[in-house]
Amino acid sequence: MKRKMTVAVIAALCLGLFCSFPALDRVQAQGKKADEPKITVLNPLGIAPAIKLKPMAPRPASLDGKTLYLIDNGYLGTDNLLKEMVLWFEKNLPKTNVVFKRQQGGGFSSEDPKLWAEIKEKADGVVIGMGH
Repeated sequence: MKRKMTVAVIAALCLGLFCSFPALDRVQAQGKKADEPKITVLNPLGIAPAIKLKPMAPRPASLDGKTLYLIDNGYLGTDNLLKEMVLWFEKNLPKTNVVFKRQQGGGFSSEDPKLWAEIKEKADGVVIGMGH
């Protein structure tokens, strides 16, 4: 019992000492602040412009009788996923015409003007497989 009391008193004294050091630093710092010049700091990041929200494209009520293009951009494994989607559409929405195409050149940044012209002319909807 006596030992526990001694430990408690020592702990209280240590806490008192440690807690008083920051208070002493603050008192000393306040005295120095009056002598030091004021520094102005600017944020180099600036302020980001406001984000303009765009509404989602209108969705058709049904895909029956519509033509849907599934485009593979050549990313590894994307063709497997899109081919499974073709099978799903054939099984579950047989009245939907699904066209699977591979983008020439492949990759996210390459252009395929012939494919985009065909899509604009014939497609009612497009799903582009972009990889993960």
